[in-house]
Amino acid sequence: MTAAIGIKGHCAHCDITFELKPWQMNAIAIQEPFDCPYCQRILHLSCPRQLRRFKALDHWALVRPGMIVLTCATLIAALVAQWVGFIGLIEQLNLSLAVVLVHFLVLRYVRHRQRMILALQVVSPAQVLPIEQLARIACARLSQH
Repeated sequence: MTAAIGIKGHCAHCDITFELKPWQMNAIAIQEPFDCPYCQRILHLSCPRQLRRFKALDHWALVRPGMIVLTCATLIAALVAQWVGFIGLIEQLNLSLAVVLVHFLVLRYVRHRQRMILALQVVSPAQVLPIEQLARIACARLSQH
């Protein structure tokens, strides 16, 4: 999961910041609580602003391949324009350097936007239902249909 590099979680109970594993990020995305790897408390992301920013990572995933295609196409177009004679060698070099500079600046900005530390709150025991209660609820719902 290349879009998820740099996402960390901060446990509010043990005050430790740790790198989130892919299954933990999936749990956050579907708003499912999970255990802290250090204190074994059940954590979840409760801040709606951080949850929106976390879910917006999908939009940044295609920027890198798109920039690679755009940069290559621009470099080839500048080379062909120089070869045909529309622009000179110096202009072609300036255009190529500007495109490569913009490419790296955009990728740096995207990497900056993808790094985040999520403040994970401890779930109170009243919010977590034991397996037996969940099984009873599921059986009751299935018997209604």
